[in-house]
Amino acid sequence: FVGLLGPNGAGKSTTIHCITGVSDPTSGAITVFGHDVVSDYRSARAKIGLSPQEFNIDFFSTIEDVLYYQAGFFGIVGEERKRRVEEMLNKFELQEHRKKKFTFLSGGLKRRTVVAKALIQQPEIIILDEPTAGVDVETRQAIWKYLKELNKEGKTVILTSHYLEEI
Repeated sequence: FVGLLGPNGAGKSTTIHCITGVSDPTSGAITVFGHDVVSDYRSARAKIGLSPQEFNIDFFSTIEDVLYYQAGFFGIVGEERKRRVEEMLNKFELQEHRKKKFTFLSGGLKRRTVVAKALIQQPEIIILDEPTAGVDVETRQAIWKYLKELNKEGKTVILTSHYLEEI
């Protein structure tokens, strides 16, 4: 686990943007498992699951469609695609909401959907930018429980937070 803590404007999100290839570093180099995030973007990005601070989802898509599309984006097809979508729906307790459009979800359900989307391709590095912002206590605990499980499995977790106790 790596935590990034700092005031607004300190560069936490910019660091994440550089690691994920959203922004280019102004100097130096960043590699992810030997893949340069600028020159070998696709290979580097395939190893990273990103849950951004802001929701970057088509608000008129259902949860199921969001997960299905994201799996396809990473080349997951057929039965494996269906299995992973079901796994994420179950893991984040989204089954009963799977056909709901993102725009009509509560803040906690939106956050759980974004985290599930970040994990659909089973990344080696999980980056979460303010993962518990705006969620209730139960959702926060569920997210933390799952992140701890992933970390025990050998996954690297990088997160930003304004909550000192989380970092």
